[in-house]
Amino acid sequence: MSVKPYLTTSLSQRLVLTPQMRQRIELLAMTKLELTDLITTEMSANPVLEESSGPDAAEESSVMNDEITAIDATTADYIRPNGEAPVSEAPVDGAASIPQDNASAAAAETAPIEGESEPERERDPFEEIDFGSTFEDYLDPGYKTHEYESRDEVSFENMLTRRQSLCDQLVWQLHLTEVSDQVREAGEAIIGNLDENTGFLDATVEEIAAMGPWPLEVVEEALSVVQLLDPVGVAARDVRESLLIQLQYYGFGGRLAAQMVRDHFEHLQTHKLPELARTLNVAVEQLLEEMEIIKKMDPKPGRKFSAEDAQPIVPEVTIEKVDDDYVLRFEDDGMPQLRINRTYRQMMESKESSKETRDYIKERFRSAVDLLKNIEHRRQTIYRVCQSIVERQRDFLDHGVEQLKPMMLKDIAEDIGMHLSTVSRVVNRKYVNTPQGVYELRRFFTEGMKSDSGEDVSTRVLKLKIKKMIEAEDAHRPITDDEIAKRLARDGVKLSRRTVAKYREQMRIPGSRERRAIV
Repeated sequence: MSVKPYLTTSLSQRLVLTPQMRQRIELLAMTKLELTDLITTEMSANPVLEESSGPDAAEESSVMNDEITAIDATTADYIRPNGEAPVSEAPVDGAASIPQDNASAAAAETAPIEGESEPERERDPFEEIDFGSTFEDYLDPGYKTHEYESRDEVSFENMLTRRQSLCDQLVWQLHLTEVSDQVREAGEAIIGNLDENTGFLDATVEEIAAMGPWPLEVVEEALSVVQLLDPVGVAARDVRESLLIQLQYYGFGGRLAAQMVRDHFEHLQTHKLPELARTLNVAVEQLLEEMEIIKKMDPKPGRKFSAEDAQPIVPEVTIEKVDDDYVLRFEDDGMPQLRINRTYRQMMESKESSKETRDYIKERFRSAVDLLKNIEHRRQTIYRVCQSIVERQRDFLDHGVEQLKPMMLKDIAEDIGMHLSTVSRVVNRKYVNTPQGVYELRRFFTEGMKSDSGEDVSTRVLKLKIKKMIEAEDAHRPITDDEIAKRLARDGVKLSRRTVAKYREQMRIPGSRERRAIV
């Protein structure tokens, strides 16, 4: 049977991100400090951008609502209507911005007269842009924005080595693993929700499934794939699960060590080996040999990738109570306020400037405008997310963490009409200053359960109640998880003993035996 080559054509749709859209996504994930560094870098690389200062800029920084809505009015028109070229520039035939119904008229105006020769000229791709009117929109000293500008130039700073993060390491391995596209996408969502210090999974499987169009079975398959990546044991829910994954991976799943971790983990934590030996009916010496195997495992596999330097917490927004309402104020202190240099507009419109000079200024100007637009989009998105949180968590702002209500990322996404992934980028590593203290935006999002009275209770509130019970216990007779569950049931909240133990371990509180031993 012979195989013959042949050609076929196919039609497909793909979502291609433009450089501007990539910049917008990157800015949403940046913290305030990262954004400040980026602004400083862009000002040194783009001469069109400069920092504004003075009393006018300070006044503009206080008018938050005007800044949030300014983007709609100032950046709507990049191209002049009807394909009209700038006054100082000659029209270009066949320009991409000319509408279809005006294309013939534009071609007639630019066609050479019969009998006359016209020297060929290179088409200027920037002539269809109305730089004059757009320039005016960003010459206000109080306008503030900044953005990432991708360039092809070689930078020695980009050659400097940096510490590889846990996320980078896992994503690189995931893309080398032979799995389906759905499993790979769900795996990336799992990796994005790992604790940077421990490598444990901060979200439930159900929450991961809600982030995208993935069935629960696909997410569970992706979780098993990620847990076997290097370092083995990441994406586990707790230390016990991480150790079991490592023991199974390294061939110790059938050993006594795995049984000790799976069924008698509390005895291992308290080092009560004689009692454990009697329970398992083995010698203490054999337990010590199995303990050596367990000690070779890493209880927190992600900590070797954790950042060595402490990261300062700088709130993005302050929530203040004015009369009976709450208002939002951006914390822009220390952040450069950008504007476009007027001198470069004069150089761009001057007939004495060479074509190379004008082209360079136009290219820098386009990059600056994209930067300003994306920064303003970031501010607007953060404002809308915070505004929705304030509306849903007013009781928390008034009375404290005891009144925190259950809230999911999809709730805010539905409120503001944005994708869930966009909200996830906004709340990650962003802090807000509230009347109750400084909180990370992600901490407002918790699961909940209904009490006997039908009221929704946040899991964070339940953890706080458990912590207060333990703090008020008798040091010589600490309360057990079962007693805590019974006390919560008397308050109308029914939790199992295992759920109480899970919440206690998440707060890094030892069990009742360990607390008695500590005293």
